[in-house]
Amino acid sequence: MQTFLRTSGLKGYLAILLTLAFLSCHQVGQAEDKAESTDKKKMDISKLYEFRAEHDPNGIGKFYLGREIAHVMGHPAAMWLERPEREAEEKLSLLIKLLKLKPGMVVADIGAGSGVLTLQMAPLVAPKGKVVAVDIQQEMLVRLQNRLSRSGIENVELLLGEEKSPRLEPSSVDVVLMVDVYHEFEFPHEMIMNISKALKPGGRIALVEYRMEDPRVPIKLVHKMSEEQSIKEMTQPAFSLKHTKTIKDLPRQHLMIFTRK
Repeated sequence: MQTFLRTSGLKGYLAILLTLAFLSCHQVGQAEDKAESTDKKKMDISKLYEFRAEHDPNGIGKFYLGREIAHVMGHPAAMWLERPEREAEEKLSLLIKLLKLKPGMVVADIGAGSGVLTLQMAPLVAPKGKVVAVDIQQEMLVRLQNRLSRSGIENVELLLGEEKSPRLEPSSVDVVLMVDVYHEFEFPHEMIMNISKALKPGGRIALVEYRMEDPRVPIKLVHKMSEEQSIKEMTQPAFSLKHTKTIKDLPRQHLMIFTRK
């Protein structure tokens, strides 16, 4: 009887060891599968980009889903953003009206530049709302800060963005506005991934781009985008964005609305 108990105890102990070893191997396997899945996602993103030796001189030679990415407009061109005739050419006041901003909203102005649109939007979301002005050029933000100081507007947050992320907090923004800037993103897939995460559920992206379809629009080719290409890029499955509508009331640009699902 004592021999039987000792034997049974040994078998039970071995069974426990085997079970623990199986669970450990299973957990390791799951971790490896997860790591492999992450690596595949990274590889898939890299495949979205291609480089061509022959390309438009106004582009960087890097293509995303068939579209060449344009050179970034540098801060020395800030005066062009502030030109007096811009209102007549682009109807910025109408654009702001079409966004239907309300007091209390948080709006991210991505590629805010020297803040022409930021300054118009901030009073509309005051006093409890704010505009987060994001740009990757510190010089633009300095210029915007000077303009804010002169205007007395206080509900604007300045944020130095990165090439792959605007550095916005998750689920913190009601509306993201991108005016003639998206086509210059060096890493558009990563940027929109991070922007979509920053949107609150039901939040909107307002994408404004010069119309590729209209040859009368006096803008260099790589600085235009077609509605079809824009929708193709913005509705990649990973982003959880839906094309809600395209507003065609602006003289030269598409205003395309994408909503977070």
